[in-house]
Amino acid sequence: MLIAIDKRGSINLPAEIRKKLGLEKGTYLDLSLSKGGAIILNPVAIYPTIRLSEEGLVKLQEGRKSGMGELPNWLVKDMKSAEPDSE
Repeated sequence: MLIAIDKRGSINLPAEIRKKLGLEKGTYLDLSLSKGGAIILNPVAIYPTIRLSEEGLVKLQEGRKSGMGELPNWLVKDMKSAEPDSE
């Protein structure tokens, strides 16, 4: 499959390839080169980070030190009767 590099240095992956690999808008790809010069693109997942204030970090540390507790009965009941969203 022949593709061209545009004036900005971008390439377009053909729809057939994107569909086959499940690549969608916003998918990140890691680019590397093999010893022979082949270009290798691997999809990667990017997870956003969470920034906590000093107060939030203290609460998080306290929570971690407190160990594991039991979930409230109402939550356990809701979790047991949960169903997948139809949408």
